[in-house]
Formats: sequence, C-alpha cells, structure tokens
Amino acid sequence: MEAKMSERIRYAWGSSSLGDFIAATSDDGLVAFEFGEQGTAMLDTLQMRFPDAAIVDDRSGLSDMIGKLEHLVDHPDHDPGIVLDMRGSDYQKQVWTILREVPAGETTNYGSLAAKLGTRDARDVTEAIGSNAIAILIPCHRVVKKDGSISGYRWGVRRKRVLLQRERRTELFQEA
Repeated sequence: MEAKMSERIRYAWGSSSLGDFIAATSDDGLVAFEFGEQGTAMLDTLQMRFPDAAIVDDRSGLSDMIGKLEHLVDHPDHDPGIVLDMRGSDYQKQVWTILREVPAGETTNYGSLAAKLGTRDARDVTEAIGSNAIAILIPCHRVVKKDGSISGYRWGVRRKRVLLQRERRTELFQEA
C-alpha cells in the first residue's frame, strides 16, 4: 500500500489589538485562526491537529490574509471573504455553521443552539464550541449564558467581551 501524500498546511503569525495570533491554511481554506504567544507551543498544537501534514511557515504567501485577520479583530462585524476549511466531526461542523448564522452584534446561548440541533443537552454544543480553531469567523464569542452573562471563551473572557463590545458599537453607529 502506498503512503498517503502529505497535506501541506501553511501558517503565519499576526499581531492585533487583542494579541498575537497564528493563522493556518490548507489548499481549501483557513483551518486555524487562534490567539496565542508566538512560539513552539502554538506550532506543536498545529502539528498535533494535523499529524500527517507538512507545516510550512509562509509569511509572504499569507501576508494578505494576515492583514485581513488583523483588520477583522478590530472590526469583528466585517466579513473579509476568507474561505474556511472547517475541520471537525459532522456534529461540530453543524454547530459551527449555525454559529456563523448569528449576526454581528447579537448573541445566542448554549441551550438555544442545542434546541436548534434537536437536543436538550447543551454539553455537546459547549464541547463543539470549545474545539473550534477559527476565532471570530466562527463566532463562538457570540454565545453567552442563558441569563446573558459572559461565560468562558477559548481565547479568554477578556477577548470575548471586547469582541462583543466592538460589534455592538458598530451596530449603534449604523442605527444613528
């Protein structure tokens, strides 16, 4: 049997008002956009997520995308038109697709998402949200507790709060 051809995942680092991030793409689209310190831990995580892939630093090739993502952090209501390559189980992709339908400036809650998926158990939804590797474009930051309070966020509650404030601020200006 022939060895499977290795996939190539290209990555680059970016800096934003909410901290450093890594972005990674496959031939099909963005597979990761995660906040974290530049360094080996983030690269190790990427390698673990794509064990059969060649992980390649491509700063120059991804510079346009990095610029769009840096802008997105300050304007989370803006659609930069980046194609996503969502990697996960069918259930996770279902959750993430529903999240992408939540408009900027609005929020939903875990129970509501579970109900849309035909279940009462929000734990699976919470797990799917926690495993999302694409910040902002799969807007996990728009999921809050039933009482409207801000709950955990993979990249920190402070970032979640700021993203929600930025979306609401933009919405207020559009109404004026």
